[in-house]
Amino acid sequence: MSLLIKNARIIDPSQYLDKTADIYIEDGKIAGIGYYTGADKMIDGSGLVAAPGLVDMHVHLRDPGQTYKEDIISGCKAAAAGGVTSLLAMPNTDPTVDNADTVEYIINKSKNADAKVYVAASITKGLKSEEPTDLKELKEAGAVALSDDGRPVENTKILIDAMKKAPEIGLKITAHCESLPIANGGIINEGEISRKLGVVGIPASAEDCGAQREIAYAEAFNVPVHICHVSTKNSVAMIRDAKKRGVKVTCETAPHYFSFTEQELLRRDADFRMNPPLRREDDRKAIIEGLRDGTIDAVATDHAPHSPEEKDDFESAMNGSIGMETSLSAGITNLVKPGFLSISDLIRKMSCNPANILNIKAGTLVDGAAADIVLFNMNESYFVDVSKLHGKSKNCPFKGRELFGKVKYTILNGEIVYKDR
Repeated sequence: MSLLIKNARIIDPSQYLDKTADIYIEDGKIAGIGYYTGADKMIDGSGLVAAPGLVDMHVHLRDPGQTYKEDIISGCKAAAAGGVTSLLAMPNTDPTVDNADTVEYIINKSKNADAKVYVAASITKGLKSEEPTDLKELKEAGAVALSDDGRPVENTKILIDAMKKAPEIGLKITAHCESLPIANGGIINEGEISRKLGVVGIPASAEDCGAQREIAYAEAFNVPVHICHVSTKNSVAMIRDAKKRGVKVTCETAPHYFSFTEQELLRRDADFRMNPPLRREDDRKAIIEGLRDGTIDAVATDHAPHSPEEKDDFESAMNGSIGMETSLSAGITNLVKPGFLSISDLIRKMSCNPANILNIKAGTLVDGAAADIVLFNMNESYFVDVSKLHGKSKNCPFKGRELFGKVKYTILNGEIVYKDR
């Protein structure tokens, strides 16, 4: 079976490639980039960008145990609609992904999904920071990463042991950096807006102290660590400084942190409540600068579906927002169009870099690679209509917003899994 994408602008940062040409696909693999005629199926790529499928390295699929919010199949449909062909599923499910059986359940259920699902298993059993998981068992079952995301690993000995052992067996630690005593049960950023609303705030220092702890361990033991969902200017500055010293630290941010500030909370809409929370304008600018200068390696969504009932009351709502269907558009609208990043830079941070950090076979259009491709129109705008989103939950902070960069096709292993209609 062959597929030909004709006359697209091909952007592949893994090859420093940006040119108009054709992509020839055969038996689910990239068979060449150049000029071709004839194939079993053809897509006219005129006016479209063709890039390696996005790699979202921070996704909550809620499966097993909370499938009323999302499941592996619905989550992958949302992924495909956003151009995401590979994703890392976080372990805070029910039961927790702390054993081989649950890892295998996720891998098996995802075999026929519209995106490739990689598994992050937990560092501690039940995410309780009390007992370590069997890292070797989790690796052998198919996990590629380790995280207690949703909570920090409070037991420092367990965390350090995991950070030392993970690289030896080929697992990546992705760290939720937060000091829970400092956060003190807050629900939004501590500051002017939390005081106006009369709610308990989360100080930026809760994230900063957590990030500094992981950086210190990585430096002390010369081991790698990946820091999740960076949201504060101080965290960006600490990571920048650590990289200059040669510390093996990488990090990600999410579209909501470079798109919004705490001002959105004035409407008391819980779809803008997430953890870490939306911060101040100087933090948002620091996130953008961190993306520009390479301090921040990746853009991931922290896709966190919740039911309408769980988001109904502002003060008691669960934290989190969905984002896979809007992430590329948010990046084009708020980073590329204003001139902060080139489209090649954005693709690097949303595809090539995450694949490299996780050491998975993705994020490239080299000959012989899996034909995982997103085609999008950079200049086509649309308004985000949550009723048309493909996942089960609709808690999207970009709802009603005009975004640029419409995904037109998503191709997985040479098969079209999404087409904009």
